[in-house]
Amino acid sequence: PRFPAMASDSGDRHATLKRCLSVLRDARNDSEQFAALLLVTKAVRAGEVDAKTRRQIFNAIGFTFPTRLLISQQPPAGCPPHTFRALGLTLLACFCTDPELAGHSQILNKIPTFNDVLLSPCDPDCTSMVDDVYQCLSAVLATARGPRELVTKGTVSALCQAYLNGGHGSERALTLLVGLLAIAEAKCWQRDAPQLLAVLSKLSSDFLKAEDMTKFELCEVLPHFIPLSPPLTENSQGSECLCRLYRGLADVLGSKLSQSQRDPALKLAAGLVQACGAEWIPAGSAGSKFLALLVNLACVEVRLTLEEPDPMQVEGKKEVVTACYVLMEMGIQECLREENPLLENVQKMQLMRIMEEAFGAVIFYLRQVKQEELQDPFVFASVRVLGAWMAEETSSLKQEICELLPFLVDYARKHFKEGSPAGTLPQAEGVSTESSALPQDALRFLLPGFCHLTAEDRPRDILIAERAPALLCEYFLQQWEVLTSKSTAPAPLTSTEMSLQTMCGIFLNLVVTAPDLVRHDKAFSSLMDVLLKSLPLLLPQKHHLVLAANVATLGLMMARILAGSAAFQGTQSTKEFFGAAIRFLSQAHTAQADPSSDGLAVAVSPAYVSAWDDIRELWFLGMQALAGCVPLLPWLPHAALQARWLQGLTQLLSHVAPASVDFELVTAFQAVLVELARASQQCRDVILSHHGTEWANLYGMAALEQCLAEQ
Repeated sequence: PRFPAMASDSGDRHATLKRCLSVLRDARNDSEQFAALLLVTKAVRAGEVDAKTRRQIFNAIGFTFPTRLLISQQPPAGCPPHTFRALGLTLLACFCTDPELAGHSQILNKIPTFNDVLLSPCDPDCTSMVDDVYQCLSAVLATARGPRELVTKGTVSALCQAYLNGGHGSERALTLLVGLLAIAEAKCWQRDAPQLLAVLSKLSSDFLKAEDMTKFELCEVLPHFIPLSPPLTENSQGSECLCRLYRGLADVLGSKLSQSQRDPALKLAAGLVQACGAEWIPAGSAGSKFLALLVNLACVEVRLTLEEPDPMQVEGKKEVVTACYVLMEMGIQECLREENPLLENVQKMQLMRIMEEAFGAVIFYLRQVKQEELQDPFVFASVRVLGAWMAEETSSLKQEICELLPFLVDYARKHFKEGSPAGTLPQAEGVSTESSALPQDALRFLLPGFCHLTAEDRPRDILIAERAPALLCEYFLQQWEVLTSKSTAPAPLTSTEMSLQTMCGIFLNLVVTAPDLVRHDKAFSSLMDVLLKSLPLLLPQKHHLVLAANVATLGLMMARILAGSAAFQGTQSTKEFFGAAIRFLSQAHTAQADPSSDGLAVAVSPAYVSAWDDIRELWFLGMQALAGCVPLLPWLPHAALQARWLQGLTQLLSHVAPASVDFELVTAFQAVLVELARASQQCRDVILSHHGTEWANLYGMAALEQCLAEQ
């Protein structure tokens, strides 16, 4: 016979395969080719094909023949309808074990066919087809273009359906979904949210019902199906999933667990916190006890791992300790929450004490970190969570934090200068995920803590000695460039804008407490240049009002110190800055009808009302700083007249009821008016021409009255 049965001896098998390949190349008709192909696919299914033979098969038939088999509608006589399709899929599965072939466009354009097989009813004699499809999809997922192609060609939906149907290979569908979500979570949810939500619904139901080890296995799988966006709390199905996950976790964590059981549960809880904050935990006694237990367990885990660090033990526990950090950060936020708190005051006090001990362990660990470990993501996570503690808790662990400050500044500087490898990880072509752009600046998370510390003598001295101010000036310049490179359309407050605002707070502390540093450190001259240029750009964009207030006030405060420098000798950028600063200060108040009388009352301008709580103190400090700048900059009174602020202010004070202007506002207005009147005869004349003497008396502005009375 032309095609002998496949021999049992290995050498004979290879000889038979070789002969079959020769026939595949030289076949005179389809029946000869089909007979040879049966033997080849039999060998392929038996796993008897090495890489070299696989290439020989591909070279003999290419993609054309398997493609013909996939679309052929007429099977050989006496064979099942899917015979040709099954053979084609077996060959493609064989080819896909070669990574180069798995990413070939001829494989990628078969993805819809693979999806169809998964969605078709699976008879007992079709299981090999399903196995081959899963092999192909797994290989495609591992290629550069694969994840994007799978998402756009509908594989996520097909895998979800295959898993929910529970047919042959459904667990492999779940594994593939986990892999796809790990690479392209945002795109998967954006395109197939209802299907993924249905899978999460099944998983959460199984998690709640399970009474065996399945419960802990699901703890490992579930975090992959909890999206950061869209929030699960937005629809009823998502909320039901969260409710089941809460009940399942409360059941698990309330039991006596081994470490291997507790760790996945803590990681699942951390995943829920990252996605939903504490919203998945119900209000009431049971919810508050669960939250306290969660934070307590996290703190215990952190202390056990970090207080006496065995390098090997820490290495194996980094993932779960990082999850515990997420839970501790939630603990800090919940202890500080005043509106609708989940925790009672007694619970808050207990948790703060427990967290203080855990953060002591974090500090202890960071003090042991060696130079070669600085790029470890776990060190980054430890610095980040400590930054969250320093931002809120300023009184505890002060001594330990002061001792750690040189390390923190050095660590932040290295990350800022060199960038973290996390930011440059290779990622699949065309797939963009949040997780692939890991934050690489530790400084961002340390800024709020530094803002508190620069207000105190000892930590401020350490920060200055470590040249933190110069680093912060550089960081400010970089963050300003990031902000200005983005769209000018109104958007939610970004981390960049928040960082810039916090740095303005740090610099204000230094201006007040360390003026000599500002005067002599060249970094502050560079910072001043940026402030001069940035305020005129910021002020017209009303969604940046809080940042503009910070920049204006900081610039005015620094100008009092640097007024003697060349930059302030009436240069164009200086005049534009002061013009913008005067506009910011002058537009904050207006006259409006007083409901309690027929007259007018002074009020915060409508454009400032929503931000006033955030900028009120800055406005008053800015007024004080402007008054201090007037005697130092001879051209400034003319700028105030040009902006018509003086005229507008005198008219405002002339028309409103004096009782509507509180003492603090009167003091702020008087300080500027007195300095302008002293520095400029023209300003003095404008005030007098608007009955300044009379209303100065009405408002109790004794210093202004005296100034106007002097010749």
